[in-house]
Amino acid sequence: MSSNEMTAVVETPVADETLAAAPATEVTDIETAASDSAFAALGLHPLVLKALEAYEYTTPTPVQAAAIPHALEGRDILATAETGTGKTAAFMLPALTRTAELPRMGVAAPRVLVLAPTRELAKQVTDAARKYAKFMKRNIVDVVGGMPYRDQLRLLSRAVDVMVATPGRLLDHVSRNRIDLSTVEVLILDEADRMLDMGFLDDVETIAKCCPESRQTLLFTATLDRRMAQLAGKLLRNPERVAVESTTTAANVEQRLHHADDMDHKRRLLMHFAGQEEVGKAIIFAATKRDADTLAEELAAAGHAAAALHGDMDQFKRNRTLQRLRTGQVRLLVATDVAARGIDVRDITHVINFDLPRSAEDYVHRIGRTGRAGASGVAISFAARPDRDALFRIERYTGIRLEIHTVPGLEPQRPIHAGGGGGRPAGRSGRPGGGNGGGGYNKKPWTRNANGGEGKAGGGHPGGYQGRPQGRPANRNDHVRNEHGHSERGRPDHGHARRDSHGGKPVARATKW
Repeated sequence: MSSNEMTAVVETPVADETLAAAPATEVTDIETAASDSAFAALGLHPLVLKALEAYEYTTPTPVQAAAIPHALEGRDILATAETGTGKTAAFMLPALTRTAELPRMGVAAPRVLVLAPTRELAKQVTDAARKYAKFMKRNIVDVVGGMPYRDQLRLLSRAVDVMVATPGRLLDHVSRNRIDLSTVEVLILDEADRMLDMGFLDDVETIAKCCPESRQTLLFTATLDRRMAQLAGKLLRNPERVAVESTTTAANVEQRLHHADDMDHKRRLLMHFAGQEEVGKAIIFAATKRDADTLAEELAAAGHAAAALHGDMDQFKRNRTLQRLRTGQVRLLVATDVAARGIDVRDITHVINFDLPRSAEDYVHRIGRTGRAGASGVAISFAARPDRDALFRIERYTGIRLEIHTVPGLEPQRPIHAGGGGGRPAGRSGRPGGGNGGGGYNKKPWTRNANGGEGKAGGGHPGGYQGRPQGRPANRNDHVRNEHGHSERGRPDHGHARRDSHGGKPVARATKW
């Protein structure tokens, strides 16, 4: 099936929360009357409706209203929806309804299989499924990397109705004949774009081949590019297309930009904000696991309740760290992108991008950790000269010029030049891409200073700090993998992505390029 065969598009605005919990004091009488039968009208099982009522979930979000009827009909679905639109309930509620009256198949033989890119997201989906199945006798388990095999084998020794898994660890068990996928009736891919980014394409296709061809497949993704369309063409049969329109960034998140001269300047800015009373709970994003550990240690040494969260931590430590964040024992969480995927803590007041992400989509996911449940939030980004291209990608993707702020006493001495005289962006070697500019891109021929002013851009600065070419470390030992599955030179590191899900040792790396 080609991507051209996909059927009608349902485009609806985004809702703020996974399920719209609407206490009587927060809605009008008309809304209350209309929402009493809103989920019932979708055709969900009575026991599922009873659970929704128990948790005071009354109104379906747009993606739920669009996807659930087609899923109950047994149709394959290709849905584009971002985090926070209610996609978990959009696929889990109909899956539980369709299998509610069916008998269990046997030991470690699930009827519903959900694939998630990270352990945190898998745990979040598992918890949600257990809530929706509160009054159903369903055994729901998660199979993820970082969890002891002994505990997982104990869970798999019983009949399983719903399994939520990361691809690597699931294939590990399947290869040892510990899990039988021939009984899967509903296969769900949650955040499929992230699984592809992490190098799980082959694993996902292998898992799909282990499932019956007659299965129903629901694919949910935040972005739909050529790779995703190709995967959908392989896995889905005449899918119903559900698209949820949204603004790229939350309107209730204030976005600030601070120019930084170097890493030391970034650290001083971070220490300044860490000591501000307005900063309640904050997530600080670092590019690498080593940086996350180092920053957390420095913040803790300065007297702040800080902790790190990254892929090298086992599942018990990650769960404990998140629980400490929820209870307030940890105020500042220093995390990497992969580890932070799926974090659902409602009272995060600030997100601080110590390092800008490589992808503009990741920037949107990052700042979406704050400003949840209708609250306001603040996103603060630090950017130095080597971050010019990343900053431009973010502003182009979001359609927003980040407002430049300064901290008295910590003003930058070398403001970022956002554009050069023309030509392509500087390459990895630091050489200008052509034209008269000497290294900047020609999309924004102006210079932004620390006070937010603009002026005509002069020549670019293709080199990085200390005269080294931009993007190259001082020596090859400085290379560290980041949580996007890339090394500092930007080469894919699929061994790292698989390592996180398997929980085993990473694939050996060459010491020379």
